[in-house]
Amino acid sequence: MIIETEEELIGMKKVSEAVAITLKEMKDFVKPGISTKELDNFGATIMKKFNCNSAPYETYKFPGYTCLSVNEEICHGIPSETKILKEGDVINIDVSGELNGFWADNGGSIVVGEDVNGYQKIVDASISALQKAIAAVKSGVKIADIGGIIEKEAKKHHYKVIENLTGHGVGRSLHEEPLDLLNFRDVDDKRRFRKNSVIALETFISENSHEAIEQADGWTMIGNNPGVFAQHEHTVLVTSEGPMILTLMNGNW
Repeated sequence: MIIETEEELIGMKKVSEAVAITLKEMKDFVKPGISTKELDNFGATIMKKFNCNSAPYETYKFPGYTCLSVNEEICHGIPSETKILKEGDVINIDVSGELNGFWADNGGSIVVGEDVNGYQKIVDASISALQKAIAAVKSGVKIADIGGIIEKEAKKHHYKVIENLTGHGVGRSLHEEPLDLLNFRDVDDKRRFRKNSVIALETFISENSHEAIEQADGWTMIGNNPGVFAQHEHTVLVTSEGPMILTLMNGNW
């Protein structure tokens, strides 16, 4: 969406706060031995305190309040009572919501308990990539340049990016223009960010894969090669002076 009024800005700030605090509290709740369904239920209680609806359920009838993806799962993992988190797993928590007609989206990957598998390195690379990409966002900047920043940072740390998962516009629905905010530089993409537009900018960092493949459950996506993944995401208002991170309180950094 393009924010045109103070009321719209307030609406976006409120829904962004709801999903950001939910994400932060869910990350704090993570520990070895809990199921992803238990974690999802905990997130639902936080969202309900804000009167915030689950965006994936409202939009796609996703079987959960949040998307919880573990280790080899890139995104859209279905919360499950049988999926128990173990020491050293990497879990991605993606929380998006709708409140009073406004929509916001954020996510973050963390290591469960102690980093016994060495996955903190890919988590840190994903955080760094998103930090650098967001810092470069302002109206008039080429969308392709931001994808180039994410790809460059991933390669610097000897990782790859997923090429068929993207960030997107957000605000009056979960996914809207500008769509296809890629994690690499597309030289054919001549679009530029518009002033006062709202985007969900996200990384998809991979050990060995460049493509996400949907699984038989119709939701969960894994890579085309073995390995783990990390994702981080913020809802961002694009201004002429630079980015305003609306979900900054989610604790991604």
